Amino acid sequence: MCGIIGYTGTANAIPKMMKGLSVLEYRGYDSVGIAAERDSQIQIVKCKGRIGALEEKLRDHPIEDCHCAIGHTRWATHGGPSDKNAHPHRIGAVTLVHNGIIENYKDLRSSLAAKGVNFLSETDTEVAAALINDCFFHLSDPVASIREAIEMMKGAFAFGILFEGYPGEVFAVRRGSPLILAHGSDGYYLASDMTALLPFTKEYYALKENQIVRLSSGGAKIILSDGSKVTPEWKITTMTPESAQKGGYSHFMLKEIHEQREAAVKSVSPRIDKNGLPDFSSDGIDKDFWKKIKAIQIVACGSAMHAGLVGQRMLEDLAKVPTTVHIASEFRYHPPMLPEGSLVVVISQSGETADTLAALRYAKENGVPTLAVVNAVETTIAREADRRIYTFAGPEIAVATTKGYCTQATVLWLIAAAIAHTTGKLDDARARNITQSLLKDVPAAIEKMLKLENQYHKIARNLINHEHVFYIGRGIDYALSMEAALKLKEISYIHCEAYAAGELKHGTISLIEPGTPVIAICTEKELFEKTESNIREVRSRGAQVTLICREDLAIPADSADEIVSLPTDSDEATVFAAILAIQYIAYETALLLGCDIDRPRNLAKSVTVE
Repeated sequence: MCGIIGYTGTANAIPKMMKGLSVLEYRGYDSVGIAAERDSQIQIVKCKGRIGALEEKLRDHPIEDCHCAIGHTRWATHGGPSDKNAHPHRIGAVTLVHNGIIENYKDLRSSLAAKGVNFLSETDTEVAAALINDCFFHLSDPVASIREAIEMMKGAFAFGILFEGYPGEVFAVRRGSPLILAHGSDGYYLASDMTALLPFTKEYYALKENQIVRLSSGGAKIILSDGSKVTPEWKITTMTPESAQKGGYSHFMLKEIHEQREAAVKSVSPRIDKNGLPDFSSDGIDKDFWKKIKAIQIVACGSAMHAGLVGQRMLEDLAKVPTTVHIASEFRYHPPMLPEGSLVVVISQSGETADTLAALRYAKENGVPTLAVVNAVETTIAREADRRIYTFAGPEIAVATTKGYCTQATVLWLIAAAIAHTTGKLDDARARNITQSLLKDVPAAIEKMLKLENQYHKIARNLINHEHVFYIGRGIDYALSMEAALKLKEISYIHCEAYAAGELKHGTISLIEPGTPVIAICTEKELFEKTESNIREVRSRGAQVTLICREDLAIPADSADEIVSLPTDSDEATVFAAILAIQYIAYETALLLGCDIDRPRNLAKSVTVE
């Protein structure tokens, strides 16, 4: 959601703020601002709109020779996008930027207003600034003021704070929302995620829950809840600045579509032993762990939930483990049955998804073992889960996930194979076939599908002329259809829905009229006959049909207006080839419509509020 950047050191802070903010753009935002300290004076420049608008303001009101600053990209929650609601906010001696939501801000606002505080915005952030300032008024100590204030707040938040009278110092604290510290040759940094820090340094420390940090040009001190101080134990990230750049591609999404071949290999290769069998021992998971599992609850949001549906199919088909997929935001409000032997698997690309994190904590509170499938290392979900499996997709900058979703699906598929092999549901030969398919056939299929750009473009040229599009499929193809529909609507803004093909005649077919685009997916050979009958139903009512299907099927010439053939070297290869096709179709459609592909309107990459 919102993005935070901060710096104090010996260099000019403003260029660092602008660079960090530009990297944070992918998180989604509608306004932007910075606060800079110079000669004990704090100057705020902020505005509604993109970073270019802030750059114009800075040209009109330049900030020179500044070595300490905080910056922010805002994604509106409390109060619409406007100059007054943009961060930073200042009340008295406190200037603050914030990521998260303060749930009890209305009560806090009322009590502070009764004390005479005059609020200028509609935000919960200004309330936080006022509360910390109120504490600072009687405590006269930044750290004690922050500690006292956050004890009165409910919700998830990360703050970057400047205090009047403390030149060259940046204070920060987090609870529920991520915050990363970093150490460079010219000073100290903080940011909402590691990508914003890559242009400056590779040394980082992931701030833990309720830790307060005090940064100055001379060092970084973490103050624990008991008042003791510790120095961060810096780690070195394996991420590179180049990995967060477009690398010659026109969009991050296109780059990440092309990176899926390599990402798929990276996600499974460390988990295959010398005999070609699934092995998660490098993740700290032994065979005894898999043997104890009697039921699995998968919890996720958005595309991660769709990956979970693919995983559900494999876990039940291969491993014969009853598996249920839950939308994370609903998990706590309709608690599922969690019998003995249950495992809760949470999936999150960012590792910070608020609803998924809340579900994880609910499971742990109820004594259920948890496993996190995450991409981003050293994130809250990764740290709090009992066990974690990293997907190794690498930085994903585009808001619409591609390689993140792909690697979540490959990892879940391999987990299913591991459980099935460990419990005797798969023999060595069959398990080895699956691992080798994921390792070799899937990347080859992705490579083949990347060459069909002209066909995806042709399909997209038809889609842009319509307001409604439908995806249909059966079995695992229904799960793929759900992801396909989400991908198309989130980046092209065309209304698109997915339906189980067999459900068409139960109501949905009433929406079909002459010219309606219907895209059918068929990766399962045994289901094609039934899916084809559904295709004929919509074609007879005038639908324009695109069929994404196995190349080894005997398809009547009149079955579809356009056919995208999928390689059939293995079942795994066919499924992941279809994934590539649906992503590329969405990309080409959005490209033709001139949409902001990497940063679709109203969306955020990392959803860190519930």
